[in-house]
Amino acid sequence: MADWRQALHLEPPQGWLNDPNGLCYFHGLYHVFFQYCPGSAEGTSAKGWGHWQSPDLLHWTFTGEPLLPDTPWERSGAYSGCAVPCGDTLRLYYTGNVKHPGPHDYIHTGRESNTLLAETPDGIHVGPKRRLMASADYPADCSLHVRDPKVWREGDRWYMLLGARSLADAGRVLLYRSADGLAWELARVLEPTPAFGYMWECPDHFVLDGRRWLSVCPQGLPHGETENQNQYQSGWFALEGDLETGTLSGFTEWDKGFDFYAPQTLQAPDGRLLLIGWMGMPDADYRNPTAALGWQHCLTLPREIEAGPGGLRQRPARELDALAAGRSLALAAGQTATVPLPFRLGMTAPGDFTLTLAGGLHLERSGDRLTLRFTDEALGGGRTLRRAVCGSGPLTLDLVADRASLEFYCNDGTTVFSTRFYPAEPAVSLCLQGADAVVQPLHPMTFSLA
Repeated sequence: MADWRQALHLEPPQGWLNDPNGLCYFHGLYHVFFQYCPGSAEGTSAKGWGHWQSPDLLHWTFTGEPLLPDTPWERSGAYSGCAVPCGDTLRLYYTGNVKHPGPHDYIHTGRESNTLLAETPDGIHVGPKRRLMASADYPADCSLHVRDPKVWREGDRWYMLLGARSLADAGRVLLYRSADGLAWELARVLEPTPAFGYMWECPDHFVLDGRRWLSVCPQGLPHGETENQNQYQSGWFALEGDLETGTLSGFTEWDKGFDFYAPQTLQAPDGRLLLIGWMGMPDADYRNPTAALGWQHCLTLPREIEAGPGGLRQRPARELDALAAGRSLALAAGQTATVPLPFRLGMTAPGDFTLTLAGGLHLERSGDRLTLRFTDEALGGGRTLRRAVCGSGPLTLDLVADRASLEFYCNDGTTVFSTRFYPAEPAVSLCLQGADAVVQPLHPMTFSLA
């Protein structure tokens, strides 16, 4: 019987995990903080930050919960934020959440959203905290939903993004500037007309190939057959022009699968842009059976982000190549094989195809449509189907299969499906119709406790 502990993905030793926070490379180590509730696999108690660190994205050490909700400014939880190297310390910017008892809706009354700062020399020991902004400091036309600071430096200027919901129920991002990263002034409000969802969470900003990009998680978008199919979405805009005056262009989802939210980026020491998301979904109508075993959720693989003519592409970080284990297996069209998890599958399909895993999960291409479909309720934990438009030419696929998750990178990473799945055994059957594939077994990553 499979125990569903992952071999390639970061997950909590026990309890609940959600948003990745504070992603950075600092003093020779990658640092991945995350929303963490160690005492409840359902995330029902106040959340702090857990912390994984690694020298190479392959060997990971869990150091515990360095950021706790231990001040009056965050007594309902230390919520999402970021980490910025500053000399010999990391500055941790995050949201302190306070919910007051009473008959409140916690949108217009009853909530405090505090922007807090703490510093750490190593990602493990956190110093005193200070409150930089409170709800009264945000624009007067904002609701009490203001959170998730993303901070960076450009030359001698600091910038901060905050996700927000207006009193008119429109999603927006607040852009602040600062000379020292401590005292902040509002530079602008980015809010499209007409409104694009009622709330924007987890904003991120990065520069790639000389262009600026804004990543956000809009809530309240209308659902379509091939777009915005999840409860909430994650995607990116191109930011055309100057940061403080430019306009947003288009919106493209990062991931078409069931389990992807709250992505954040970091820069590797060699200059690559990496992205990690939460492999989960708030308020989803499906479930994860690991909750009954004492833990729930994981993060995605680190993904390399590249810019191309049509926008942004994603692929598994190249460090994963070092996990190849032994000889690969050729899987011919019409053939069925049983393969131990984890593995990686690559193929190019000239036309329509169907890839079936564990008898109850199917990736199907028909014409210009690509569908990820569960036909086994237990295998998917209640997940059903997700669709995407994939074009009419040959389709490439790079699939990374872990013991309880799958990441499908299609057409050189222009379309990605991420999903959890829960096979009954630690090896799964593969059946492919309409194409040939190569399957590469993978060694597990190394996970340890400090």
